[in-house]
Amino acid sequence: MERKLAEASRLTQQGWELYQQGKYSEAIPLAERALGIRQQVLGEEHPDVATSLNNLAQLYSRQGRYQEAEPLYQQSLDLRKRLLGEEHPDVATSLNNLAVLYSRQGRYQEAEPLYQQSLDLRKRLLGEQHPSVASSLNNLAELYETQGRYQEAEPLYQQALDLNKRLLGEQHPDVATSLNHLAGLYSSQGRYQEAEPLYQQALDLRKRLLGEEHPSVASSLNHLAALYSSQGRYQEAEPLYQQALDLRKRLLGKEHPSVATSLNSLAGLYFSQGRYQEAEPLLQQALDLRKRLLGEQHPHVASSLNNLAGLYSRQGRYQEAEPLLQQSLDLRKRLLGEQHPHVATSLNSLAGLYSRQGRYQEAEPLYQQALDLRKRLLGEQHPDVATSLNNLALLYSSQGRYQEAETLYQQALDLRKRLLGDEHPDVATSLNHLAELYETQGRYQEAEPLYQQALDLRKRLLGDEHPDVATSLNNLAFLYSSQGRYQEAEPLYQQALDLRKRLLGDEHPHVALSLNNLAFLYSSQGRYQEAETLYQQSYELIKRRLGPDHPHVAISLNNLGVLYYIQGKFTSALELLEQGFEVQERNLHSNLVAGSESQKRKYLDTISSRTDAVISLHLNAAPNNSRAARLALTTVLRRKGRVLDFITNSQQILGQQLDPKSQRLLDDLNATRTQLANLTYNRPANLPLKYYQERVKFLSEQANQLEDQISRRSPDFRTANQPVTIEAIQKLIPANTALVELVKYRPYNPKAKKDQRFGLPRYAAYVLHSQGDPQGIDLGEVELIEPDLELFRLSLQDKDTSTAQLKQAARQVDQKLMEPVRQLLGSTRHILLSPEGELNLIPFEALVDQQQRYLVENYRFTYLTSGRDLLRLSQESASKTPPVLLGNPDFDRSAPELIANQNHRNLPSAHLTRSIDLSKLDFSPLPGTAEEVKEIANKLGVDPLLGAKATESAVKRVNSPRILHIATHGFFENAPNQKLSTLYDNPMLLSGLVLAGFKQKRTGAENGVLTALEAVGLKLSGTELVVLSACDTGSGRISSGEGIYGLRRAFVIAGSQTQLISLRKVEDEATKELMLTYYQRLLDDNMGRTEALRQTQLDMLKDERYQHPYYWASFIVSGNWRPMGGVGR
Repeated sequence: MERKLAEASRLTQQGWELYQQGKYSEAIPLAERALGIRQQVLGEEHPDVATSLNNLAQLYSRQGRYQEAEPLYQQSLDLRKRLLGEEHPDVATSLNNLAVLYSRQGRYQEAEPLYQQSLDLRKRLLGEQHPSVASSLNNLAELYETQGRYQEAEPLYQQALDLNKRLLGEQHPDVATSLNHLAGLYSSQGRYQEAEPLYQQALDLRKRLLGEEHPSVASSLNHLAALYSSQGRYQEAEPLYQQALDLRKRLLGKEHPSVATSLNSLAGLYFSQGRYQEAEPLLQQALDLRKRLLGEQHPHVASSLNNLAGLYSRQGRYQEAEPLLQQSLDLRKRLLGEQHPHVATSLNSLAGLYSRQGRYQEAEPLYQQALDLRKRLLGEQHPDVATSLNNLALLYSSQGRYQEAETLYQQALDLRKRLLGDEHPDVATSLNHLAELYETQGRYQEAEPLYQQALDLRKRLLGDEHPDVATSLNNLAFLYSSQGRYQEAEPLYQQALDLRKRLLGDEHPHVALSLNNLAFLYSSQGRYQEAETLYQQSYELIKRRLGPDHPHVAISLNNLGVLYYIQGKFTSALELLEQGFEVQERNLHSNLVAGSESQKRKYLDTISSRTDAVISLHLNAAPNNSRAARLALTTVLRRKGRVLDFITNSQQILGQQLDPKSQRLLDDLNATRTQLANLTYNRPANLPLKYYQERVKFLSEQANQLEDQISRRSPDFRTANQPVTIEAIQKLIPANTALVELVKYRPYNPKAKKDQRFGLPRYAAYVLHSQGDPQGIDLGEVELIEPDLELFRLSLQDKDTSTAQLKQAARQVDQKLMEPVRQLLGSTRHILLSPEGELNLIPFEALVDQQQRYLVENYRFTYLTSGRDLLRLSQESASKTPPVLLGNPDFDRSAPELIANQNHRNLPSAHLTRSIDLSKLDFSPLPGTAEEVKEIANKLGVDPLLGAKATESAVKRVNSPRILHIATHGFFENAPNQKLSTLYDNPMLLSGLVLAGFKQKRTGAENGVLTALEAVGLKLSGTELVVLSACDTGSGRISSGEGIYGLRRAFVIAGSQTQLISLRKVEDEATKELMLTYYQRLLDDNMGRTEALRQTQLDMLKDERYQHPYYWASFIVSGNWRPMGGVGR
């Protein structure tokens, strides 16, 4: 028995020696054998068995095998309590070890009470003055530091240091350890001046006590090097890192985890300097070493994967970085559990990769998860939470979501000041980012003092020779340059460039940015030769470092192109601009595949200035250059109406591939939109405004989140991007037809100061036939044209306006808009018209030409949101489902059986009352609609839904009818109540149709109002024609580049091919006559959907009763103009 126990002791000693050498895999079988012998000889219930259990657990923990370590630590603790009693030093040790395990797993809430129990027990058993008490104080302080609880950690570290000095004397290795810990805390807080002497003392003490050749000396060298690196003192840091590495190799052998740590640290230094070629092999060695020593399944392997991926990401080697980051994330989740700070770090790193690639929609949910995880694990008051807030804000700023970004930047800044103090590098970073945001918004007076504070702080804390100082110099220079303060900007740009080259090397992306900015300055000063050289260098460097599809490559190409544009070198300019726009197009598509609709719009806004610039180049600088015309129109076709086109296509793709989860998401989204609509028109009478607005805000955010989730559902969204080309559009333009793209642009003067380069908005037109180059023409300033538009609209709305007066107003508009365009049309008589801005609200048919004839007499107009609509319209297939017609709703009641069938889950409770009182508007019965719908239904051979059956639920239940015809009251709320401003973030709530039961003021699933927001969710894929025979169905809020937000947009997204809609109030009887004639032309004469309306309008023009445009020019056709064929009996 004695021999066996001696063998166990020998194995334990051998295992300990291997543990010290980091040879955990070799130590484990020895520890397992020692445990087995002791259990066999001594039985399960013996203190030495508890010790063996503890030793084996410690080895498992070092290998990251936490799931195996925990039960052994627990058994050891229980055994010691049972055998030695609760009050024993070994129990305190077991509590401490279990706490260490929990801390490594990020289970801080479980670790803290164990550390506290261990500390209290040691104090009680060993007295306040004992080295083990110092050890416990140190461990508890380390936990607090990890959680960012610096104010609580510092006094404990200080107590541990004082205790060790008092008990062990100033000259003891444990005193060095305490000095090292306190220095680490100061370093975390940016208190570098206080940290350095402590690190130096610890190093000197270890050298004196342990000799130059000791692993602890290597650790001190490594820590001091890390401090220097944080301060940008790279020249001082490198030899220390190198010494630590050499020492560890010499003392511990090349195959030791500490050697991997040193390799990783030295690589980190090289990474900070942009010495990527030197960093990579070291990171690879560290990864291989960790895999070999610790096994593939270890947290340190995950860290190495993350670090190597970070290097690849900075070099623009995104394809190599992404799988490593994904492996690191998966490994951490598997080893540490989903709820661990390192998982948050991995999520943050992966999000950063996506963000650098401009893949903002993929980055956002990961940044959000990292933020939520950090808040949950580390508490709201932690520096890592501030980092997450900052990163998310940076993302929002890149997407043009400036208000959201500002809030988060401010929170991060306040948090950093509170936790780290005003004098910390992270505070400087926050000030810098907030200043950048202000500058982007043109808020220069607010930006400058923040940039200056950030620069001063960085110089004071980090010294003049630091990359962050270079960043601050660069940013302040950019601000001065934007304001035309070139003399102040140039020396700062030059300093930043020199500093970056010196610190980071010539091949660093930040050097490329400095070259680009200095080139921009030279260009602004007319120093074109100097600018060209730097732009070229910057472009080549960015492309080399970040890859050909990076957003910065597009910026470089555009900047170089604009330089040539300024000099009149149009061939070179256009070549580069074309390349830059192709890169932008690829990035644009990847950023449309997720996110809510408002997020998509804001991202498009961030590149709108490029569209203005390329239109200006053509119209103002090179009007006769066909290549310039093609680039301008291509850009317009790719960007105008892009969000509508994407949402429409993606909703139809999703509708064809509905899996249960997608169906649930769509159902939830439709239910949320219904809740929003009902809450808008049924405000609870006794609910305070504040709570009402909070509820609306909550539902709006929920709808945005659901839109985002739905956008991400189909992989087809990501791949279904064939960039629009002029050639593809031309193939879809019929003979004797022209596409007329009307655009609003800001003229761009590249020679002006940066903040004065864009002029007042102007209208322009591009005309494209089925063959030949596009032609463009400037139409004049928007503010000079829009008063004429307003007069024309007002004249149309009043049937008592004399014909002479109306024709004069119509002629004034025509002179400015269509007369110049007609010169480019030749003999073309069919116009595919894509209006812009306020032009969406006028019927071009009612304009008057030089011969005093209405344009409808010579031209056929089909309205589109953008010429790109032709691609979607060419691919649509017709539904075979019978038409559905609703009319003359009974506003006082609706069919009870239809209401009873509705599913009321997740909808507002029944005590709600109105907030926007539509009953104040005149929603009297419409007898004309009953006759209209009956006659058309008879032609189509279907039974109409009239009176009480013309309900909201009936419309929501339709499933791709070939025709959907709704004849009722329509509305558009153009002047919302300012007190309820939260309602109007979504303009789709302001347009709608009034249906049966409206006056009952009913709540729940149906309230008799179908808003545009709800209509988006209708199933109309394959529906060839939607007729909205009501007032204002083509009205809505105008969105630059996206057309009208209202019913027209809703029915396009829902899948319908063609919409017959009204631009203003319409008269009941005249509308009935128009509709009946229209259907006769459409069905009996098999005319196209546009030509049928035109012939109807010409008939009314000949009829004395209806020849005023008030009657015949109320409706327009938007979408597919072709005949339907085969409809009806």
